[in-house]
Amino acid sequence: MEQLNSLDPYYGSIGNARLRGTSGKAQGQNKSPVQTNSGQPISPTNLSQGSQSPISLAPKIPPLPNSPSLAQNISMDDSGNAGANGDDALSVYHLPRPLPLWLNAQYAKHIVKGNFMTLSARPKTVEQGEWIAHQVVEHYRNLWNFVRVIHEKEEDGTTICNPQTCPRMSAGANHSFTWLNYKREPVELPAYEYITLMQRWISGKIDDTNIFPTDTNGVSYAHNPSITTTPLSQLSNPEDKDWIGKASGFPENFVEVCQTIFRQMFRVYAHLYWAHFIDPFYHLNLEKQLNSCFSHFVLTACALDMLKPQELEPMQPLIDLWAANGTFPPGSKAYEYSNQKAGERLMQLANVA
Repeated sequence: MEQLNSLDPYYGSIGNARLRGTSGKAQGQNKSPVQTNSGQPISPTNLSQGSQSPISLAPKIPPLPNSPSLAQNISMDDSGNAGANGDDALSVYHLPRPLPLWLNAQYAKHIVKGNFMTLSARPKTVEQGEWIAHQVVEHYRNLWNFVRVIHEKEEDGTTICNPQTCPRMSAGANHSFTWLNYKREPVELPAYEYITLMQRWISGKIDDTNIFPTDTNGVSYAHNPSITTTPLSQLSNPEDKDWIGKASGFPENFVEVCQTIFRQMFRVYAHLYWAHFIDPFYHLNLEKQLNSCFSHFVLTACALDMLKPQELEPMQPLIDLWAANGTFPPGSKAYEYSNQKAGERLMQLANVA
């Protein structure tokens, strides 16, 4: 790619692992996407059954850890802040040289132009819990279309993401993620196994009607002042404990569960970018689709307070870039969490500033 020559030594080159133009995988239609015929990975050693939710997967899955780990290795200086300038703004991220291709503004584009905030904004008449549940399911489905690409077997029987290519669940050299076993001990797993366990864990939560109720009789709608003038204080007993989603039948820990789901989905996106952006997504002409789904995911997760600013660190440079080029509009939380100087510097390096 001749246009990359002027960017060296900042950006890496594109390999010849596979040809551009190969069609992507078909999308699934299930409520909770499931892994296709890529085989069942080995579960972490000595995992107990614990408290399990109904999971609509076949065949029967082995016992799983109780929950994903919150532990990760962060390597960002305390000095990292929005006031940094030029290359200093990038240096706090300890980015490799050459820079990953997805940090080149030329390859951070989307399949559509427009304001993704319109997709993330909750309709006024939709109850908050219902909106969060909808976003969880839709973003999970979007993500799993990309995961299937790296998990499906190729002609030689291997998968793109496997214990040899990705021995850890990582997002570059500075961030790695562990899974909690039944003893609440963090264990390091190959990315393939981590993602498979994560998929089963999320599917189990989504398909558990105690967490995501599907009875339409319990669906509630947000209070609309144009329909009724009754004060909110009179619509419920002020002595009753309230939480997001209560009116629609969601449990008290609903938001906490959804935050963990979003956190896990973010980690998978981070791994896809750091380990698989060029092969397979660039070579399959899927990089714009990946960018579109991930930017929408970040906008939604931040707007709904599903992700905290420090949890964005593995992908912070790309968030900075999208804030600088207008993908994340001013006023959005994703824009608020960004480092404008770093994003502007990335645009300068790609000669698009």
